Amino acid sequence: MRFDNLPTKWKEYSHNPIIYPPFPSPVIADPTFLPPEQTHDGTWHLFAHVPLWGCAISSIVHFISHDGIEWSRIKKIVSRSGLRPYVFRFEEMYYIVYERLINYFPQYHSRIELVSSKDLINWSNPKTILEPYLPWHKEGTKLGSISNPCIIQHKGSFRLYYSGGLVYLNDCKFSEPKYIGYAVSDNILGPYISFDAPLITPSVDDPYQNLGAGSIKVIKFDDGYVGFQNGIYWDHKEMHSGSAIRMLVSDEGIVWKLFTSDPIIKPSVGWKRSHVYASDVRIRGNNLVMYFNARNGWLIGNEKIGQATGKVYSK
Repeated sequence: MRFDNLPTKWKEYSHNPIIYPPFPSPVIADPTFLPPEQTHDGTWHLFAHVPLWGCAISSIVHFISHDGIEWSRIKKIVSRSGLRPYVFRFEEMYYIVYERLINYFPQYHSRIELVSSKDLINWSNPKTILEPYLPWHKEGTKLGSISNPCIIQHKGSFRLYYSGGLVYLNDCKFSEPKYIGYAVSDNILGPYISFDAPLITPSVDDPYQNLGAGSIKVIKFDDGYVGFQNGIYWDHKEMHSGSAIRMLVSDEGIVWKLFTSDPIIKPSVGWKRSHVYASDVRIRGNNLVMYFNARNGWLIGNEKIGQATGKVYSK
């Protein structure tokens, strides 16, 4: 599959949202999934994080489905403040990389960990694969914040994309990621060494990324890499913050450019009134399938998960 096959328009599932936060949490966020073609049991598997009080107490929760629409909750995979997961399969093993929140108050502090499994049910003990240590990791919090991991294979090694640093949203009274960078390792289990400078930074001239870079998920195409990024921005017309998903392309996965100028999914009304956040995308036949979470308010809001598809063009 090549860049010229990429869809420019995406169709959101007509009955979105499809996954609601379990009581008493108002939020379920950062979905990551494997379609049936990538699992040993031929079913859909999805993981998301559920916070009980902000991010200070949160868990990564496992769901399964036979059709990708109706989901059943299985169990917690990572508790004790695990959040923002990404699941992937390499050879005969499954891996989840995620942010581990070490400290929430008075200074936010997090690192990236990994767990592995042979059956998607029984998981290993956590292994730390990256700690915050660069100056941009510590913007917005002195102890450092790194989050939203995504691992891909690249020329015989492994590349870890992740978010770093924080920017505070005054209208929401919480922070979002400011930069996107990457780290590399010869071993999937690490250790990972970060590139010194971030790859993607906020720009005052970018209407959808003037506050923060947010997060990115990356998939390999025949002629390069495609990224699905949710930038963080201030809407000067409406006078509030927002987040929207855009599609980026890159030859080597380092220098990124917009595939289309407009977001493919952005805030509108109802359940995604204020922010459209992190997504995960996989190739399924002639479609790209996406799961994403969205928020319906600023200071007070709920977050739920929806699905969208983009039909691949044949050329």
